[in-house]
Amino acid sequence: MDRLRSGRLGINADALQSQLRSEIEGLQVGTVIEQGARVPLMLRHAKLQGDGLEQMRNNLISLDEGGAIPLDELADIRRVEGPVSISRESGQRFAVIRTDVQDRDLVGFVDEAREVIGNSVDLPEGYTLEWGGEFENQQRAAARLALVVPVALLLIAFLLFLTFRSVTQTLIILSNIPFALTGGLIGLWLTGEFLSVPASVGFIALLGIAVLNGVVLMSHFNYLKARGMEVSQVVREGALRRLRPVMMTATICAFGLVPLLLATGPGSEIQKPLAIVVIGGLISSTLLTLFLLPITYRRFLRPRLKEATV
Repeated sequence: MDRLRSGRLGINADALQSQLRSEIEGLQVGTVIEQGARVPLMLRHAKLQGDGLEQMRNNLISLDEGGAIPLDELADIRRVEGPVSISRESGQRFAVIRTDVQDRDLVGFVDEAREVIGNSVDLPEGYTLEWGGEFENQQRAAARLALVVPVALLLIAFLLFLTFRSVTQTLIILSNIPFALTGGLIGLWLTGEFLSVPASVGFIALLGIAVLNGVVLMSHFNYLKARGMEVSQVVREGALRRLRPVMMTATICAFGLVPLLLATGPGSEIQKPLAIVVIGGLISSTLLTLFLLPITYRRFLRPRLKEATV
């Protein structure tokens, strides 16, 4: 706006600028509530046809003393490119660059992007670069998991020790955890998925299922041992008798996650990794638990039984 010329003609430059803005962008005259959402009610002029810029220059502005003057004589009217809006955070301006990562892991992409930008882009003084969005959430979740998982394992080990009163049996049950993790990692590798926060949550769920299967077998082994059976007979009979409960636990959990595994709509990027990890871990954990846990039990408890017999 040419404020000096507008003042000489008795025109309020700020009022004229607001009027022009409302003509171009529209004027909000109220709010309409539709299905629980608040939608602004806008009043807009008919869209200018042809060269709207030239028509705006020739737009006549009425004067108080009579007559009219083209808008071009009161303002510098030209088409420029600039930001639609200026956003601020913590008192500083910021701009967001968005990107979608496909067919590779998010952390690896950010690490590579950081290296490339660090080597090729020199930020002016006062500028900073931050990586946010899903990557920021994943880093925050990973930091929490790094604290939660060890604490959970210690609590599980403590409860197992209180249940069986044996460090050896506690360690034998905890040995099921690597079996479950192996199946989850193989599942991610076969499906081309990457380790993410949902996948990490799936691994945590596997910890509980693997320990549960171990507790089921170990409890029955101890029951049969208390009845005076030999160790070889204990592991054979115990594994056969607890085959059905262990298979039922794994099968129910696996079939319950099949809908998540086949999901394709919104949210499938969260559901699929979790389902893949849990189903893959259930397969490996169940099979290895039924075969390796009895062997481990027989290996570490046979000497102790012999000494007790003597």
